[in-house]
Amino acid sequence: MVAATTAESDPPDAGIPADPSSDASPKRQQVQSLSGLLPFIRPYRGRIALAALFLVGAAASTLLLPVALKMLIDQGLVAADPGARMLALRGHFLELFAVGVALALFSAGRFYMVTWLGERITADLRNAVYAHVVGQSPEFFETTKTGEVLSRLTTDTTLVQTVVGSSFSMGLRNVVMGIGALAMLIVTNPYVMTQVLGILVVVVLPALVFGRRVRKLSRASQDRMADSSAIAAEVLGAIPVVQSYVQERREAARFDASTEAAFATARKRTRVRSALVAFIISASFGALLWGLYQGTQAVLAGRISAGHLGQTVVYVIIFIGAVAVLSEVWGDLLRAAGATERLMELLSARSPVAEAARPQALPPVAGGSSVAFEHVLFHYPSRPKVPSLADFTLEVHPGETVALVGPSGAGKSTVLQLLLRYYDVQSGTVRVDGVPVREARLAELRGRIGIVPQESTVFSTSALENIRYGRPDASDDEVKAAARAAFAHDFITALPQGYDTYLGERGVRLSGGQRQRISIARAMLKNPPLLLLDEATSALDAESERMVQAALEAAMRGRTTIVIAHRLATVLRADRIVVLDGGRIVDIGTHAELAARGGLYARLASMQFDLQHAA
Repeated sequence: MVAATTAESDPPDAGIPADPSSDASPKRQQVQSLSGLLPFIRPYRGRIALAALFLVGAAASTLLLPVALKMLIDQGLVAADPGARMLALRGHFLELFAVGVALALFSAGRFYMVTWLGERITADLRNAVYAHVVGQSPEFFETTKTGEVLSRLTTDTTLVQTVVGSSFSMGLRNVVMGIGALAMLIVTNPYVMTQVLGILVVVVLPALVFGRRVRKLSRASQDRMADSSAIAAEVLGAIPVVQSYVQERREAARFDASTEAAFATARKRTRVRSALVAFIISASFGALLWGLYQGTQAVLAGRISAGHLGQTVVYVIIFIGAVAVLSEVWGDLLRAAGATERLMELLSARSPVAEAARPQALPPVAGGSSVAFEHVLFHYPSRPKVPSLADFTLEVHPGETVALVGPSGAGKSTVLQLLLRYYDVQSGTVRVDGVPVREARLAELRGRIGIVPQESTVFSTSALENIRYGRPDASDDEVKAAARAAFAHDFITALPQGYDTYLGERGVRLSGGQRQRISIARAMLKNPPLLLLDEATSALDAESERMVQAALEAAMRGRTTIVIAHRLATVLRADRIVVLDGGRIVDIGTHAELAARGGLYARLASMQFDLQHAA
C-alpha cells in the first residue's frame, strides 16, 4: 500500500516543498521514503537473491561456531580416555576450521555482491535524478538553487550508497544472527531467556521514539548542508564579481555561518543518535547478563554441562554484537530515509512543459520556418501579476529576418523563450510551421531552432567538442567549416593544441568575443531553419563584429531569423522591425519607416542606435 501511495501521489507543484522537514506522521514518511528505492532495486532481483544466499550462509556459519565449540569442550576436553580425547580434538578442530572457511567464503561473496549492488543502484539513482532535473523547464530553476540540486546528487546519493552497499546487508546479517542466537538461547534455556526477551521488548519502545528524532534531525542536517552547497556554487560561479567588489571575506563569513548551522544540526543528531546507541547496548547487555548469570547457576547446580555454558556465552556475545551493530545500522537507515526523501522530491517534480499525448509531426521545410503568435498572453510563474506579453500577435514568414527592439523588460527575450517552449502561454497560441508548439514533439521543435544567446556558453572541454555540441554526429571537417564561417578558425588554430585545446570552465581561457564566435559556430553547425539571435555581436569589438556580421548574414540567408537588436547594423539588415513596450507591439516597419514616424523607436534610435553608429 505504501509503494502504491508513493507512485500515485505526486505533488501538484513542480518545485521542491518549502518545508521539507515537516514532521507529520514520521513513521509513515520514513517507510514511504525508503520504498522510493524499490524501482531501482527491482531490476537486480537475481543478484539480490544471490547476495541474500551468501548472507544467510555467513550468518549460519557464525551460528554453527558455538555448537562446534560445545562439542569441542564436552567431547574433546572432558573425555576420559587420552587417546580418544586426542582424536576427538583433531576432529573438532577440523570442524571448526571448516566452519571458518565456509564463513570466509560466504562473507567474501556477500561483500562483493552487496558492494556491487550499492554502487550500481546508486549510479542508477544518480543518473535518474540528473536526467529528470535536466529535463525540467526553467520554471523549476526559478525556485530551486543549483547548489542544492548538486548536494542531493552527491551527498544524498552517497548516504544511500552507504546503506544499500554496506549498512543494509550488515543489518540483515545481524538480524539473522541475532534471531538465530536468541532462538538457540531460548531453546537451551527457555525459562530464563523468555524473561530476557520480555525485557528486550520493553527496550524497543524507547528506541523507536529516539529513532524518529534522529530521522528528523538527519533530514534537517542534510538540508543545511545543501544550503552551504548552494552558497558555494553561486559564489564560485561569480568569482570575478566577488573579487572586483572585494567581498571575499564577506562571502567566506556567509559560507562559514552556513556550515556552522549545518554542524550545529549534525551535533544535535549525533548527540541523540549516541544516546540511542548507548541505551540499546546497555539495556541489551544488562538483560543478557541476567540470562548468563542464570546459566552459570545452572552449571553449578549440575543442570547443564560446561560445554553448554560455553555455547551459551558465545551466543550471548553474538546476540549483543548483533544488537550493537543493528543500533548503528538503524541510525544509518534513518539518515538514508532523509536522503531518499530529498531525492524522491526531485524525481517527483513534474515539469509544467510536458509532451502532448499525441504529438504532431512538424512538416518538412525547404527554406526557413514560419512563426506565428496569436493573441498570446504570458506571465512568468514567479511574477504572476505582471504580464510579459499581452495580446501579442505576430507572423514571421519563411526566410524573413525580424528584429525585436524595445526597452528593457519589454518582452523581447520572452518571445524567444516561448518559441523554444521553455514555458507555456496562459492564453493564445504559438505556432512553428503551422503546428502549435504545445502539440509538437519537444525534441523535434527544438531541433528545428538554433539559438545564439547574448551570454555565450562554453563547456569545460575542447574547442572541437564545444562546436560539435550543435550537432554531435558532425565530422571534424564539418566542425572546422562552421568555425571558418563564424571567423573562429584562426584564433582556434592559434591555441596551444588547436581544436583539441581545453577551454577551461565556462571558457575562461577565451575572450568574450572568442566565446561568442564559438557559440555562433555551434549554431551554424546545427544548420536550423529557424535562427534566434539574442544580439549575437554584443560582446565583440568593432573588427570582430564586422567579421561575425558577415558570417551571420551568410547564416541567415535562406532561413528565418528572429533577432533581439541592440546595434544599428543589426536593425538595418532586418526585413521588419517589431517595436515592443510593456509586452505589447507598439509599431512594426523598416528602420526608415519607423524613424520617420517618430515615437518610441525614434527615441531609442536617437539615444542608442545612432550613438553606437557614431562611435
